[in-house]
Formats: sequence, C-alpha cells, structure tokens
Amino acid sequence: MKMFDKTAGFFKSLPKRINAIPKNISLKFSGAKEIIKQGNGKVSASMIVMGLGQMLYKQWAKGFMYLFIQIAFIVYFILTGGADLFGLFTLGQVESNAWYGVEGDNSVVMMLMGILAVFLIILYLFIYVANVKDAYRLQCTEDTLKQPIPFGKEVGELLDKSFYKTAMALPIIGVCVFSILPIVFMILIAFTNYGEPYIPPALIDWVGLENFKNILSLGQFAPTFFKIFGWNILWAVLSTAINYLAGLGLALLLNKKCVKGKAIWRSFPILAYAIPGFITLLGFKFMFSYGGPINYYIQQGGGEAIGFLGLDAKWTARFIGLGVNAWISIPSTMLLATGILSNINTDLYEAARVDGASSFKQFIKITLPYVLFATTPVLISQFIGNFNNFGIFYFLRGGLDMDGYFLASDTDLLINWLYRMSIDNNYYSIGAAISLIIFIITSIISLTVYVLSPSYKQEETFR
Repeated sequence: MKMFDKTAGFFKSLPKRINAIPKNISLKFSGAKEIIKQGNGKVSASMIVMGLGQMLYKQWAKGFMYLFIQIAFIVYFILTGGADLFGLFTLGQVESNAWYGVEGDNSVVMMLMGILAVFLIILYLFIYVANVKDAYRLQCTEDTLKQPIPFGKEVGELLDKSFYKTAMALPIIGVCVFSILPIVFMILIAFTNYGEPYIPPALIDWVGLENFKNILSLGQFAPTFFKIFGWNILWAVLSTAINYLAGLGLALLLNKKCVKGKAIWRSFPILAYAIPGFITLLGFKFMFSYGGPINYYIQQGGGEAIGFLGLDAKWTARFIGLGVNAWISIPSTMLLATGILSNINTDLYEAARVDGASSFKQFIKITLPYVLFATTPVLISQFIGNFNNFGIFYFLRGGLDMDGYFLASDTDLLINWLYRMSIDNNYYSIGAAISLIIFIITSIISLTVYVLSPSYKQEETFR
C-alpha cells in the first residue's frame, strides 16, 4: 500500500511540476531580457556581427575568434548546410534510374546530413549566445572601472581552474557524434517508410505515426507486439527478482560465520560469471537439444526424447531461459551484495537480537532496506538489461517462426523481434518504432521506480 500511495502521489504532483516549467524557463530568459535592455552599442554590435563588441573593447584575439566562427558557419550553410537542412524535410526528390544514368538522392544519407546540420546550428546558437554574454560582461567590467581579464589569462584558466571544461570537451563531442546522433537518426527512422520496398536507392518519405498505428492497432504487427510485450514484462520482472534475491541469498549464506572455506565456495559462481555468456548459452542449448546429454540419459532410461526447446515447448523453454539467465547473472549480484553486507553495522543486529527479533525479522527490517538503498540504481539497470536481453533466447532458440506470431516465436523478446524485423527482413521503420516504444517503456519504469525508491527520497537515512 505504501508503494501504491507513493506512486499515486508522484503522479498527482506531476501537474504542479509541469506548471512550474514555464516559470523556470522565464527565470532563465530574464538574463537575456536584461542584456537586451541594458546592453550598450558595443553589445548590440556583437548581436549583429559576432566578436565585434569584443574588438571594440580591444579584446582582439577573442573578437577575431568569434568572427571566424561566424564566417565559417555562414560559408558552411551556403555551400552545404542549407541544402542538408532542406534535405532533412524532403528526404530527396530525384529518384535514381540506372537505365538513364541518373544517380538520384540517397534519403538515408540526406537524413544523416540534415541531423548533423541541425546539431551544428544548435552549436552555433550556443556560441552566439556566449558571444553576446561575453560582450555584456565586458560592459559590466568597464562600468565598474575594472580591468577586463586578458584573453591569454582566460585560456590559462581553461588549463587550470576550469580544466574540467577542457577535459570534458572531447568526450562531449564524442557522445554527440557517436551516441546522440545515431539515437536521433533511429527516432526519425520510426516516422518514415524506410523498409521493404522503400530501401535506397529508392526514395523514402515521412509517414508520421503510421508505423506506430501498424504496431499497436492495425495489420499483422499488432497481435505479435502485444503477445511479445506481455511476455517481455513478465520476463524482465521474474528474471530480475530471481537474480537479485538469489544473489542476495547466496551472499547472506556465504557471509555466515559457520560456513567454512568461503573462498572456495565463492569461486564457483565467479567462474560461471567469468566464462563468456554466449559460450554458456551454446552449452545449455546443446544440453537441452534432442541429441544432448539430458535426452541421452532419458532415452537410456527407456523414455522418449523431449523437445525442451522445440516448437511446442513454450513454457519449458521460458523456464529454461530464466534458469540460464540466473546462472549467468546471479554471481554478479552475489559479489555486489557481499561487499554491501560487509559494511552493515553489526550493532544493529545485536540490538535486534536483544529485542527478540527473529532472523527473518532482522532480514526484513535491517538487511533488505540497507541493501535495497545501496543497490536500487543497480537493480534498475539489471531490469533494463533483462528487458533488453537479446542473447538468451537468440542463442537458445533463435530463428523459430510460429503460428500466431509474425516473424517471431513465443519466447522472443521485443529486442529479438526488433532484430529480426529490421536486420533479417528489412522492416527498418517498424524496427525503429519498436525500439522507440522500448525506450519509452523502460524510461518510464526506471524513472518512476528510482524517484519512489529510498535511494532518491531517503539519502540521509543510511549515512
């Protein structure tokens, strides 16, 4: 009930938080209004020509740097940026024709270049705002009869007091290029018809929410999506709970003083964890196959071979997947819990025993709250990892097509279906839409659980 009340309270407070957004934005823009109202002619000059205000304040190096950036951006926009931005909206207008030797437009490349153009425009706007703010700062410095900081000294501060900005610049650029840009590209693909038969060199086009309608309410995709989605949620909850509780239980067991040879017992789960996952999965697939050792001994005992991972083995295959995932994942949880348990104050247990608390009561009131507080972010990441666990059923049972499913089986997760739809069958736009749905679902669950968890609300409790 407490968790339900917290969840209800969180969603009740959402309207107030949303209503506060315009106020927070207006506070941020109040500084811009101040610059516009109180800025002098030199600041206004920087608004028209970047760096001109700095030059008027005799900050030559900085002024020429801003001016060079503006000229470079204008040249880029004239030569290719404007066309790239236009291409993002049209996705090409000239279709290729090999017979007449017409090369045509590549819609995918045009989309990528258009996204890059948007990124560069946003970067330019940030630099433009920094240029205006710097000119206004120079005005305030002059009005207070102070000497402006020389450009060389500002550069020196970037290598001293503000070195964190210099050190983080390259990683931020890398994240934007190699992480954010592909994510934005994937999101935009979900709103196009990219896929059979619209694959470059054929032109693709924007279709709005058509792909999401096909997945959620229309056509052949909807029944498969809801079947897989229901199993995906059940799988993520069960596998996370099994791995977490079993790992915690194993850590508690090995933490007992009566257990001898703890290093030896801990080594077995660690060895299972150290072996590459796909090797373990292929090993289990062989064990449960028709020609594997388990069916061999069943046949030796007079029985018939069992299709543990066959077409009709729906729940059998699912339980095997849960077990194999537990075998791979429990050791990491055990190692994490072992380190956390070693930091619990033993005086709490002594006081609980004096008060007559049973071992189970101590676990519920002391151990579990402390471990949950310390591991909630890890627990959320494990849930997301299990929700998007591609390898388990891909290696155990991948490639099966079943009646009632479109290009999927009854053990496939959404991530497996996404892979088969896009990579194996060229339904790229549908795959992108599925990945966007996965992102929304996992984000909502993760943020809700974290905001309601003690790790977020009771940070000072366990300090």
